[in-house]
Amino acid sequence: MQSNLDSSHLILFVYNRLRIFIAVGLVATVVSSVVSLVMEEKFQSSVVMFATTQSSIGQQFFEETNSGDILSYGETEDAERLLQLLNSNLVRGKIIASHNLAEHYDIDVNEPGGKTLLQKEYNSNVSAALTRYGSIRVAVMDTDPQLAKEIANHLVQLTDSLANKLRNERALLAFELAKQSYEKAVKEIQTAEDKLGELHSQGIYDFEAQVEGLTIQYGTAVANNNMKGARTIQNDLDRISKLANEYNELANFLEPAYEQLAILKKRFDLLKVDAETHLPSSLVVDMAEAADKKAYPVRWLIVVVSVFSSLAFTLIALLVLDSIKSAEK
Repeated sequence: MQSNLDSSHLILFVYNRLRIFIAVGLVATVVSSVVSLVMEEKFQSSVVMFATTQSSIGQQFFEETNSGDILSYGETEDAERLLQLLNSNLVRGKIIASHNLAEHYDIDVNEPGGKTLLQKEYNSNVSAALTRYGSIRVAVMDTDPQLAKEIANHLVQLTDSLANKLRNERALLAFELAKQSYEKAVKEIQTAEDKLGELHSQGIYDFEAQVEGLTIQYGTAVANNNMKGARTIQNDLDRISKLANEYNELANFLEPAYEQLAILKKRFDLLKVDAETHLPSSLVVDMAEAADKKAYPVRWLIVVVSVFSSLAFTLIALLVLDSIKSAEK
């Protein structure tokens, strides 16, 4: 019952001051209309894209089992990583410099606070955010629809270049380490093979087989009382025995070294592909186009919001004044 009385009182209060509300509404309509008309028109261009997975392309070619598919859409982490690059200072700086936005926005960066003002103006016109579908939407507002289109598409290109640069720099560092390890292994094997070749030139090809064969020949010579032949065979055994340790060391080193070299060569090839390959960091669904219709300002919305705000403020002000008068009485 009390609520109905309060509502009736408020309606009666507004009705008694209807002329004031009408006047305020008319003034607000005129002022907001004039303001909306003098506001600069801006056009919007946007790009929609999906981040790609950051899988190793070398792994796709050289590994039997792959941890990821380079053709698949990226996960949320990939999209967030790409979004950070889009909003990075490096990308923003290149866009501002490439399109001479300081002059376009009529901002003198040499004045105190000029650079900060330029960044704020850029941020108010350029935005990049995740959509509910997991994609990234880059939107650019500008008074020139062609420039808005160029900036939006340039953002995608710059971000892709930056993502590849960061990935390739990391892969290049790993590649250089793999290259050093591979070249070192090749040199060690080459040195061991050269030493083994010297032993071959001295008549040592298979130490165990040769010793076994000479031992049998020595026994046969002694059994046949061929002491001269036995002494010759014994001299060969003594000569071979002096080189036994070196031969065994080289033979024991080379077998696992060849296996390790194959692993290093595979890693070398894998990282070389990663360091030299440039893959797109995003799959662009829609490239930006020059808009043929303004996106800002929405004049009717500005007028409506302004009128309702003015009426609400007027109502509150009149209620306060009425309460003060009542209190004084």
